[in-house]
Amino acid sequence: MLKATLKNPALRRRARQFGRLVRHSAVTPLTGQIYKPQLVTNGQMGLTFIGHASFFVQIGGQNVVIDPNFARWLFVLKRLRRPGVEIRDLPPIDLVLVTHAHFDHLHRPSLRAIVRQTAKRRGVPPSIVVPHHVFDLVSDLGFDNVVELDWWNSYRHRGLTVTHVPSRHWGARVIQDSHRGYGGYVLRDGKHSLYHAGDTAYFSGFREIGRRLGPEVALLPIGAYNPPSFRNVHASPADATRAFMDLNSQWMVPMHYGTFRLSHEPVDEPLQLLERAAKAAGIEDRVLVLEEGVTQFF
Repeated sequence: MLKATLKNPALRRRARQFGRLVRHSAVTPLTGQIYKPQLVTNGQMGLTFIGHASFFVQIGGQNVVIDPNFARWLFVLKRLRRPGVEIRDLPPIDLVLVTHAHFDHLHRPSLRAIVRQTAKRRGVPPSIVVPHHVFDLVSDLGFDNVVELDWWNSYRHRGLTVTHVPSRHWGARVIQDSHRGYGGYVLRDGKHSLYHAGDTAYFSGFREIGRRLGPEVALLPIGAYNPPSFRNVHASPADATRAFMDLNSQWMVPMHYGTFRLSHEPVDEPLQLLERAAKAAGIEDRVLVLEEGVTQFF
C-alpha cells in the first residue's frame, strides 16, 4: 500500500494534504465554553448546539440528541472546540438520531455514554433511529429499541414523528461497507418541526423536503467544501443558502464547521462566507448562528 502511494502523484498529494490537517489540529488550542442546557417551558422547542453536527433538541415534551459526538479526537484529528454541554448535564434522553455511519456522526463511545447516563437516572435507556443497514453498529450499545428507516419512512415515538429524508452523500463506515444508508431527519410534533440534514451536498431534494414536510427550522451543513471536489458530498455556505431557500423554512442554523478540521478551508471561512451569501439572498435575519451550549428557544 505504501509503495502504491509513493508511485501515485494524486495519492501523494492527498497524503501531504491530510498530513497538514493532522499537524494543524495537533497544535491548535482547544477553544469554546461549556454550559448547562436550559430546559423548555410552555410547549417551546429548545435547540442546543453541541458542536459539529451534534444537537440536543427538546421537542414535543421529549429530549432528543442528533449525531452526538463528544470525542476529543477523531483518530488523529484533534477536536478544535469543546462540546457545548457535557453528557452528565443533559436530562435523560428519550430518543437518539444518527444520520449516517461516518465516524464524526456515529461515535460509539458517545452513544454508549448517553445510554448509560439515561439508564442510570431513569431506569430505561433511550431508543435510537438509524438509516437502513446501520443496525449492527449500534445494536450492542444498550439502547431500548433500535429502529432502521429508509427514505420517506417515519417512526412515531409517543407524540413525536421522525421522518428519514434523502441527502446527497454516502454511508460507508469503512471502504468495504458502502451499502449503508444515510440521509437527514425531520422531527415534528403538533406545534414545531425541525430538519437536520446530516451530511449532504446541494441537490434538488431540498425542494421536495420543503414541499412535503415544510420544516420550521433547518440545520444545514456549511463546512468541508475545499478542495472543490468535496462539494460532491458536502455543502458550501452558498450551497446551504440555496438549500434553505428551496426548503422555505423560517430559520436556518449552520452546522458541520469549526469543530474538527476535515478539509482545507480556513476554520473561520464558512461563517464568513455564509454571512455574505445570506446577505446577498436577503435572508441574513433568518440565519441563527448558535454558540455551542447556549439554548435557543422557538
